Amino acid sequence: MENDDIISWSKDYFLSWSDFKAVPNSSSFEDSSSKIKYHYKWTVNSETSDGKIHFLIDNIQLSTQFFRHLSWVREKQASLELLKHEQGHFDLAESLRPIITQDLKNEFKDKKFPTRGQNEEQQKQFAREDSGSIISQRLEKWYDDFSQQRITYDKETEFGHNLNKQQEYDKKFIKLRK
Repeated sequence: MENDDIISWSKDYFLSWSDFKAVPNSSSFEDSSSKIKYHYKWTVNSETSDGKIHFLIDNIQLSTQFFRHLSWVREKQASLELLKHEQGHFDLAESLRPIITQDLKNEFKDKKFPTRGQNEEQQKQFAREDSGSIISQRLEKWYDDFSQQRITYDKETEFGHNLNKQQEYDKKFIKLRK
Protein backbone atom coordinates (compact mmCIF):
# COMPACT_ATOMS: atom_id res chain seq x y z
CA MET A 1 0.00 0.00 0.00
CA GLU A 2 1.55 3.29 -1.09
CA ASN A 3 0.51 6.63 0.28
CA ASP A 4 2.05 10.06 0.81
CA ASP A 5 3.56 8.93 4.10
CA ILE A 6 5.48 5.92 2.75
CA ILE A 7 8.50 5.81 0.46
CA SER A 8 9.38 2.41 -0.94
CA TRP A 9 13.10 1.97 -1.47
CA SER A 10 14.14 2.57 -5.07
CA LYS A 11 17.57 2.72 -6.68
CA ASP A 12 16.48 5.99 -8.29
CA TYR A 13 15.25 7.79 -5.16
CA PHE A 14 17.37 9.41 -2.46
CA LEU A 15 15.90 10.77 0.74
CA SER A 16 15.75 14.53 1.23
CA TRP A 17 15.21 16.43 4.45
CA SER A 18 11.69 17.24 3.29
CA ASP A 19 10.91 13.53 3.74
CA PHE A 20 11.44 13.87 7.52
CA LYS A 21 8.09 15.19 8.67
CA ALA A 22 7.81 14.21 12.34
CA VAL A 23 8.52 16.62 15.18
CA PRO A 24 11.99 15.94 16.63
CA ASN A 25 12.06 13.91 19.81
CA SER A 26 13.31 16.35 22.44
CA SER A 27 14.40 13.55 24.78
CA SER A 28 16.57 11.85 22.15
CA PHE A 29 20.32 12.43 21.97
CA GLU A 30 20.21 11.78 18.22
CA ASP A 31 19.96 14.58 15.68
CA SER A 32 17.66 12.59 13.39
CA SER A 33 15.68 9.38 13.21
CA SER A 34 14.43 7.26 10.32
CA LYS A 35 11.49 4.89 10.72
CA ILE A 36 12.00 1.96 8.35
CA LYS A 37 9.96 -1.23 8.06
CA TYR A 38 9.39 -4.11 5.70
CA HIS A 39 6.05 -4.54 3.98
CA TYR A 40 5.18 -8.03 2.86
CA LYS A 41 2.78 -9.63 0.41
CA TRP A 42 2.17 -13.33 0.03
CA THR A 43 -0.15 -15.94 -1.40
CA VAL A 44 -2.04 -18.51 0.63
CA ASN A 45 -2.78 -21.81 -1.05
CA SER A 46 -4.68 -24.73 0.38
CA GLU A 47 -4.33 -28.44 0.03
CA THR A 48 -6.43 -31.34 1.23
CA SER A 49 -4.77 -34.46 2.53
CA ASP A 50 -6.24 -37.21 4.70
CA GLY A 51 -9.54 -35.33 4.65
CA LYS A 52 -8.01 -32.26 6.31
CA ILE A 53 -7.40 -28.87 4.73
CA HIS A 54 -3.97 -27.30 5.21
CA PHE A 55 -2.65 -24.00 3.97
CA LEU A 56 0.72 -23.18 2.45
CA ILE A 57 2.51 -19.83 2.31
CA ASP A 58 3.86 -18.97 -1.15
CA ASN A 59 5.20 -16.06 -3.22
CA ILE A 60 6.47 -13.93 -0.35
CA GLN A 61 7.55 -10.47 -1.49
CA LEU A 62 9.12 -7.81 0.71
CA SER A 63 9.58 -4.10 0.13
CA THR A 64 11.65 -1.75 2.26
CA GLN A 65 9.69 1.31 3.37
CA PHE A 66 10.53 4.66 4.94
CA PHE A 67 7.80 6.38 6.97
CA ARG A 68 7.89 10.16 6.55
CA HIS A 69 5.61 11.14 9.44
CA LEU A 70 7.55 8.96 11.89
CA SER A 71 11.00 10.21 10.80
CA TRP A 72 12.50 13.47 12.02
CA VAL A 73 15.54 15.74 12.04
CA ARG A 74 16.61 18.64 14.23
CA GLU A 75 16.56 21.51 11.77
CA LYS A 76 19.81 23.05 13.01
CA GLN A 77 21.62 19.73 12.50
CA ALA A 78 20.27 18.99 8.99
CA SER A 79 23.54 18.63 7.08
CA LEU A 80 24.32 16.78 3.87
CA GLU A 81 26.54 14.37 5.83
CA LEU A 82 23.73 13.52 8.25
CA LEU A 83 21.29 13.04 5.37
CA LYS A 84 23.72 10.59 3.73
CA HIS A 85 23.91 8.77 7.04
CA GLU A 86 20.12 8.51 7.25
CA GLN A 87 19.99 7.31 3.64
CA GLY A 88 22.43 4.66 4.83
CA HIS A 89 19.84 3.35 7.30
CA PHE A 90 17.38 2.96 4.43
CA ASP A 91 20.05 1.35 2.23
CA LEU A 92 21.10 -1.00 5.03
CA ALA A 93 17.53 -2.23 5.34
CA GLU A 94 17.30 -2.69 1.58
CA SER A 95 20.58 -4.62 1.52
CA LEU A 96 19.04 -7.13 3.96
CA ARG A 97 15.74 -7.45 2.05
CA PRO A 98 16.85 -10.17 -0.43
CA ILE A 99 18.40 -12.20 2.41
CA ILE A 100 15.25 -11.92 4.50
CA THR A 101 13.03 -12.76 1.53
CA GLN A 102 15.05 -15.89 0.80
CA ASP A 103 14.97 -16.89 4.46
CA LEU A 104 11.17 -16.55 4.53
CA LYS A 105 10.81 -18.56 1.33
CA ASN A 106 13.06 -21.30 2.72
CA GLU A 107 11.27 -21.29 6.06
CA PHE A 108 7.85 -21.86 4.52
CA LYS A 109 8.75 -23.96 1.47
CA ASP A 110 6.48 -27.00 1.33
CA LYS A 111 5.30 -26.50 4.94
CA LYS A 112 1.65 -27.24 5.58
CA PHE A 113 -0.22 -25.49 8.35
CA PRO A 114 -3.54 -26.66 9.81
CA THR A 115 -6.60 -24.56 9.12
CA ARG A 116 -9.26 -23.59 11.58
CA GLY A 117 -12.86 -22.62 11.05
CA GLN A 118 -16.14 -24.42 10.62
CA ASN A 119 -16.59 -24.01 6.89
CA GLU A 120 -14.51 -23.37 3.79
CA GLU A 121 -15.05 -19.60 3.87
CA GLN A 122 -13.94 -19.35 7.51
CA GLN A 123 -10.95 -21.57 6.80
CA LYS A 124 -9.86 -19.29 3.96
CA GLN A 125 -10.25 -16.22 6.15
CA PHE A 126 -8.37 -17.77 9.07
CA ALA A 127 -5.65 -19.13 6.74
CA ARG A 128 -4.98 -15.59 5.50
CA GLU A 129 -4.97 -14.19 9.03
CA ASP A 130 -2.84 -17.01 10.49
CA SER A 131 -0.34 -16.97 7.64
CA GLY A 132 0.15 -13.20 8.11
CA SER A 133 0.83 -13.76 11.81
CA ILE A 134 3.31 -16.53 11.07
CA ILE A 135 5.21 -14.35 8.60
CA SER A 136 5.14 -11.41 11.01
CA GLN A 137 6.61 -13.53 13.82
CA ARG A 138 9.45 -14.70 11.59
CA LEU A 139 10.06 -11.13 10.42
CA GLU A 140 10.35 -9.93 14.04
CA LYS A 141 13.56 -11.95 14.35
CA TRP A 142 14.92 -10.11 11.34
CA TYR A 143 13.93 -6.73 12.82
CA ASP A 144 16.09 -7.60 15.82
CA ASP A 145 18.99 -8.33 13.46
CA PHE A 146 18.38 -5.12 11.53
CA SER A 147 18.30 -3.15 14.79
CA GLN A 148 21.65 -4.59 15.80
CA GLN A 149 23.13 -3.75 12.41
CA ARG A 150 21.78 -0.19 12.70
CA ILE A 151 23.47 0.15 16.09
CA THR A 152 26.76 -1.09 14.62
CA TYR A 153 26.40 1.29 11.66
CA ASP A 154 25.73 4.25 13.97
CA LYS A 155 28.60 3.36 16.29
CA GLU A 156 31.15 2.75 13.52
CA THR A 157 30.24 5.91 11.60
CA GLU A 158 29.71 7.93 14.79
CA PHE A 159 26.29 8.85 13.41
CA GLY A 160 27.85 10.04 10.16
CA HIS A 161 30.55 12.19 11.80
CA ASN A 162 33.34 9.73 10.96
CA LEU A 163 33.48 10.57 7.27
CA ASN A 164 36.00 7.85 6.38
CA LYS A 165 33.88 5.10 7.91
CA GLN A 166 30.71 6.62 6.42
CA GLN A 167 32.35 6.53 2.98
CA GLU A 168 33.15 2.83 3.46
CA TYR A 169 29.47 2.14 4.04
CA ASP A 170 28.46 4.42 1.18
CA LYS A 171 30.63 2.36 -1.18
CA LYS A 172 28.81 -0.81 -0.07
CA PHE A 173 25.42 0.83 -0.47
CA ILE A 174 26.14 2.20 -3.96
CA LYS A 175 26.15 -1.41 -5.19
CA LEU A 176 22.41 -1.52 -4.49
CA ARG A 177 21.82 1.11 -7.16
CA LYS A 178 23.44 -0.79 -10.04
